[in-house]
Order: sequence, then C-alpha cells, then structure tokens
Amino acid sequence: MVHPVGEANDRSPFGERSPAEFYAQHSVSHSSEFITNSRGMKLFTQSWTPLPPAKPLALIAIIHGFTGESSWFVQLTAVHFAKSGFAAYAIDHQGHGFSDGLRNHIPDITPVVDDCAAHFAAVRRRHHPDLPSFIYAESLGGAIALLLHLRRPEPAWTGIVLNGAMCGISAKFKPPWPLEHLLFAVAWAAPTWEMVPTRGNIPEVSFKVEWKRRLAVASPRRRTARPRAATALELLRVCREVQGRFEEVEAALLVVHGGDDVVCDPAVAEELVRRARSPDKTIRVYEGMWHQLIGEEDESVERVFGDIVHWIKHRC
Repeated sequence: MVHPVGEANDRSPFGERSPAEFYAQHSVSHSSEFITNSRGMKLFTQSWTPLPPAKPLALIAIIHGFTGESSWFVQLTAVHFAKSGFAAYAIDHQGHGFSDGLRNHIPDITPVVDDCAAHFAAVRRRHHPDLPSFIYAESLGGAIALLLHLRRPEPAWTGIVLNGAMCGISAKFKPPWPLEHLLFAVAWAAPTWEMVPTRGNIPEVSFKVEWKRRLAVASPRRRTARPRAATALELLRVCREVQGRFEEVEAALLVVHGGDDVVCDPAVAEELVRRARSPDKTIRVYEGMWHQLIGEEDESVERVFGDIVHWIKHRC
C-alpha cells in the first residue's frame, strides 16, 4: 500500500486536489469535530475510516508531536492507515493545530495526557468497542503514548507503535549546557518566553527531503519560533520520567527510529526496548534516516510504513 505523501507538494499535503477529492481517491471517509475538555478548552479532533462496505480491522489512536498537528503530514499517515483497513482517530493537543491554547505551550504534560485518555476512551467505547486498538505516536507523542499506557487503562491497548519517540532529547539538539541548567529559573521568571535556543531549527534537522521541509513550514498553524521556557523545561522532565519507568512498559511494542535522528536520541529508544517488560517488542533503527521518517525519499517511506502496517495487521 503506497503512502499518500508522494501525492503532496511543497504547498499542500493534498497536492493539486481538494481534500474531498483526495479522500475519495483513497476510498477514505473523513470527519472532524471540536470537543470541550475538562478545562473548558475546545480541542480539534479528526477521524479517517475505510469507505463501506469495507469494515475496519482495528482502531488506531494517533498522537502527534511537539509543534505538530493532526492535519498536514500526520493526516497523510492517517489516510494511509485508513486505506490499509484501519479506523484512525486523532486530536490536536492544546496550543497545537486548531485547538485552543497558547501556541506550542505545554508547561505541564499531565493535562495533555488527560485529553488523549478521555478522547480515545470515548472513541473506543462509542465507535469500535470490539476492535483491537493500537496507538501510533510520533516524537513527543511517543512519550504521551507511554504515559497513557502506564495508566493501565481498561481495556488495555493491543499494541503501541512509536515513531521517532521523544524518550530522550539528543545532546546534538539540546540547549547549550549553561542554559539547560539555568532553565528552571528562566521558566519561573518568564514561562512563555520564546527564548530557548536549540542546536538547529526543528524542520531543518527533521526532514531530509527539501520539498517536504518546505511543506512542513507551509502549514498556517505551525510556529517556527524557539521553544517557550516552561515548555522546554517540561519536555526535559518528561524524558526523565519515562526513562525512569521503562521497566513498567508491558504492551506489545514496535519502535521505529531514524539512525541519524539528531532531535530524539535513537540510543534511548533502544534502551526502552531493552528494558521494557513487553513480551512482544521490536525495534527498527533505519540507518541514515532522520527524525521525521515521512520526510525521507519515497522508497524509504514505503519501507518504514510498510513495516508498521505489517506489524499492526499481524496483531489483529
């Protein structure tokens, strides 16, 4: 099954088609709605399912990463899952995509995990209570997925796929040493200040293919400013928390990671797989690939997402 990113261009994930034409081309039904969370914020949600008479093989909850959204690149992967026979659902985190909140600001990960837990529990209960259920998560979404799993929801997730998971931020990308250790004071004094320098712009070091990098920054809802102080501090804390709980991970696990990822450390992803108690765990480190595996050349994209779809189908 060919990933639809090959039909995009550097201006639109749908290429020259309208969204409706794009979905019809792939025999996928799409819907979206706003929900209100426990904090009174409106959050944007979407779903992609195979057109009738096809029936979904499984439900996939999609969790996007920091500065991402459920539209744009993630939407193309959702369409890929739907045309492969799965029902895909996603939510924009607070401050991301079409959801309420200060842009790209997550000073505390717990409310974000709460939002994902509530939304996906409702989706599983309302739409597909009898289907196998998987999580597919990218970058920061990987840490959120692990925290969701560690809450031990009922019913449990059938499996978790982590793509470039943010279990540890690469030393090649972290703020310079003095600022990293002074970040607590900066976050206390100016929590929303967009001033934390990283060793490279996220799209520039994440997407290897140039036109895909241009598409990434073409999203009207994507900010390219530096991370906010309190958010940067929280991301570092989240990495420490999930690393300290690797032995508690029990779900079936597929970890895919670029070997040349300079944003999220592939060595920490390998450590997760070594330490996890999961009886069913697989890791694929793709040598020479970057953080955003969808940002590679087409043949590499087909290899990665072919591995993911095969892994999920085998566990349905």
